[in-house]
Amino acid sequence: MFESVINGSLNLMSASMCIISGIVLGLIIALVHMKSSRYSKNYIITLAVLPILVSTVMIMVNGNLGTGIAIAGAFSLVRFRSMPGNSKEIMSVFFAMTIGIAIGAGYILFASLITIVVSLMILVFDLTSFGENKNKYKTLSIVVPETLDYDTVFDEIFNKYASNYELIRIKTTNLGSLYELKYDITLKSGVSEKDFIDNLRVRNGNLKISIHKTEEGEIL
Repeated sequence: MFESVINGSLNLMSASMCIISGIVLGLIIALVHMKSSRYSKNYIITLAVLPILVSTVMIMVNGNLGTGIAIAGAFSLVRFRSMPGNSKEIMSVFFAMTIGIAIGAGYILFASLITIVVSLMILVFDLTSFGENKNKYKTLSIVVPETLDYDTVFDEIFNKYASNYELIRIKTTNLGSLYELKYDITLKSGVSEKDFIDNLRVRNGNLKISIHKTEEGEIL
């Protein structure tokens, strides 16, 4: 049932089937990512084109699976050398590469089946609460002067407004005269973020404070 369409040498019919399936399945992968995540136009174009590029590499190495995967893996590194991505973006690229490898090996029906199954899984997981973190972590950044004892100065405020908190990063700014503290924090139900920030401003000398939702799948 899942026989390869490439038997021996590549002919016009099998090449056309691989090209058409690469285009169609690439577009499906791109559309699924558009429905389930934030995206840029360049990234969506990459997802749409990647399966046909990877399948071409597989065909050109004459079905040598090990060589094809090595070359396709090198191609996939190009995007991530210039900018980070979150876990869902990495998954989508790997998804597109996997389908491209299957198409390049001639298993078009199997590639189509996997595309449908994985696409449905992504959409269902995105529309439901599966895997959702109920703790609602937020990221808090506080700039403090270098003379401030940041280890304990905010503990009283955190205990009043947050159910849990953790200092996850410290870095110097402004030529070492300031420290930027980054916390993972979960505010208690019903507390005012404005009151929370106003109390922190009193302790840090009214320097910069920011609080935002932690990105899902964020890669630091």
